[in-house]
Amino acid sequence: MKDTSFDTAFGESVGKFRDVRVTAKGETRASVRLSDPQTLWFNTGTLCNITCANCYIESSPTNDRLVYITAAEVEAYLDQLEDRRWGVREIGFTGGEPFMNPEMNAMARAALARGYEVLILTNAMRPMQRKSVKQGLLKLREDFGDKLTLRISLDHWSATHHDEERGTGSFDKTLEGMVWLRDNGFRMAVAGRTVWGETEADSRKGYAGLFEKHGFKIDAQDPATTVLFPEMDERVDVPEITTACWDILGKHPDQVMCASSRMVVKRKGAATPTVLACTLLPYSEDFELGATLEEAEGEVFLNHPHCAKFCVLGGASCSA
Repeated sequence: MKDTSFDTAFGESVGKFRDVRVTAKGETRASVRLSDPQTLWFNTGTLCNITCANCYIESSPTNDRLVYITAAEVEAYLDQLEDRRWGVREIGFTGGEPFMNPEMNAMARAALARGYEVLILTNAMRPMQRKSVKQGLLKLREDFGDKLTLRISLDHWSATHHDEERGTGSFDKTLEGMVWLRDNGFRMAVAGRTVWGETEADSRKGYAGLFEKHGFKIDAQDPATTVLFPEMDERVDVPEITTACWDILGKHPDQVMCASSRMVVKRKGAATPTVLACTLLPYSEDFELGATLEEAEGEVFLNHPHCAKFCVLGGASCSA
């Protein structure tokens, strides 16, 4: 019997995103090469202290499909970066909740000590607020200053909408963590969502008011420090991106996230980590490139709805 789960999930998208190289209409699918590597991401593990209403990576207190990566494994990839001479500027850490990983501060130090900027994505809740974690962060701040940025997941500038996504009381707990970061001189950014139908101007105005109220030194108008992500609903019909789309849209492949970044993950039961093309697609075999950075230098075919909605049409990027 034919498996119709994919067709049902995508509604009108029947037949789309099936063939890596060809669209449903028989056109050549667009691809992107790693032309200007700027960020190497590490997924620290999919375990998280909370379960969000819509988490693209399905993080939760029980999801360990991606297990904790270790500082030694991170160091090995940093060695590869130097060998391959990618010229990466930034090392990013995402999860799950990165501070669930007991080696988070050690991994950040390994990257900072080699001169990289480090970006940690966190909800700033209890895992980050543990005494031992705070002590480690303070030492990183003392040693490396603004080379370290913590991007806080603050889905909306109001408690009402944020808590709809992350649970009652989560807004206040995140603000508590942000206040501690503010008081100790950490560089912060914020990641929000656009799911509530606000205009971008209204959303940024709301964040600006929140930042001013709490004395957070975060520019609400700067897309790099207040990042507003489009919602990634796989049930919504989206177009496939063909080679002709670049000229039609006035875009270039170099503008897409997989031209400038890769992500390292460690799957449950795997002996070694693997490198993926995209931070948004941790479970898709089509976007698994190999165990080494050398293997990960190949082209990536945009064979997923997220490629269209998030990156090409949405113009979003996970990097700073």
